[in-house]
Amino acid sequence: MALWGGRFSGDAAQAVRVFTESVSYDKRLYKHDICGSKAHAAMLGAAGIIPKKSADAICRELDRIRKRIDRGDFTFTADLEDIHMHIESALIEALGDEGARVHTARSRNDQIALDIRLYLRDEIDVLAQGIRGLQKAMILQADAHDRTILPGFTHLQHAQPVLFAHHFLAYVEMFERDLGRLADARKRINILPLGSGALAGTTLPIDREFVRKQLKFPAMTQNSMDAVADRDFACELLAALSIFCMHISRLSEDLILWMSQEFSFMTFGDAFCTGSSLMPQKKNPDLAELSRGKTGRVYGDLVSLLTICKGLPLTYNRDLQEDKEPLFDAIDTVSGILSVYPGMIGSMTLNESRMLQAASDPGLMATDLAEALVRKGVPFRNAHRMVGQLVRYAQDRNKPLDRLTLAEMKKVMPAADASMKKLFSAEHAVSGREIPGGTGYRAVRSQLDQWKKSLKLR
Repeated sequence: MALWGGRFSGDAAQAVRVFTESVSYDKRLYKHDICGSKAHAAMLGAAGIIPKKSADAICRELDRIRKRIDRGDFTFTADLEDIHMHIESALIEALGDEGARVHTARSRNDQIALDIRLYLRDEIDVLAQGIRGLQKAMILQADAHDRTILPGFTHLQHAQPVLFAHHFLAYVEMFERDLGRLADARKRINILPLGSGALAGTTLPIDREFVRKQLKFPAMTQNSMDAVADRDFACELLAALSIFCMHISRLSEDLILWMSQEFSFMTFGDAFCTGSSLMPQKKNPDLAELSRGKTGRVYGDLVSLLTICKGLPLTYNRDLQEDKEPLFDAIDTVSGILSVYPGMIGSMTLNESRMLQAASDPGLMATDLAEALVRKGVPFRNAHRMVGQLVRYAQDRNKPLDRLTLAEMKKVMPAADASMKKLFSAEHAVSGREIPGGTGYRAVRSQLDQWKKSLKLR
């Protein structure tokens, strides 16, 4: 009979046991469940709620159970529903009535709230390390190509020349904000809910502060109903992971385009590509494509959890059992992306000459021409209009901008002079943008040096 079966006259139907079980996926929480149970048992013993020798025996047996699960010497069954009941049943089987004391002053409601918080706290730390590794891989590529120029795009149209390093550092900045969101989510996850009971706390004189210190939580929940009822901290984490995946998807799109024959800006190492089952010549950027595709999966996990939570009255409802699968899936998906993406980035080989060629269209320096007129006192809007007219003049005559004579330029832009003929160079365009945050050589070098120092890449 189930550990909660005293109220019932018989066992649940087999179909019910299969439908309601969660151990098939929540067994991954076993280390955190055991960690929380040890702290709880130690507190019960220290507070005199159970004998100290019982608390010690429980903690020792919990360590043995963990070792059994670690080595695969532990049987999981749908009859025991979840990881909590498996571990408690194993305790009782080993210690008898002494093991039955472990659930004193505790409910599975606050127990699972604790387990998830402990688990997410650890997972965030691992994910953050993975994002740091990705940033490092991108910075190393940028550093190795700090003078490589390619066209920057707006509307997927060539816009202005930029440094490849500047382009990559844009994503490094995005990932830094993703790390900030994870750190923020961790602050709200890192709060002790244990002691809240089913919803109203307990009449027994527990010491929540003892458990807080044991489990290294900086704070504890202040409302027992809120502690067991809400999963907003998990929603927040999934939102942060969704935004990270959005950034990964955008980077993947850039890289997929760059690797196409039409762009031919770069390629990945063979170890990070796949081929075609039919076309022998193919080399496909499948990892980037899969990462782009898996972004939708993580979005779905977020929407699933938000939908689970949106209509629940206080406090705990069994719907919340469904929180774990989308949560685990999102974490596993992001972990998978982070397991391959840094190596894929590190394997890139750039076609620098092709990039420069694409960035050397003199039309990309039209803004530089307008700003040269501004330096001569022409109001920018007037300068913009005149340069636009010059572009049209050149197109009508099928001539690149840099092939127009000074006399032709003066017809449209009376303030034009010979110095403006020197503007039609991608290198000149990049070197002129040395403002902080700009794509100038020195500005980007400064950004790279700051990142290398911050991430200890020197």
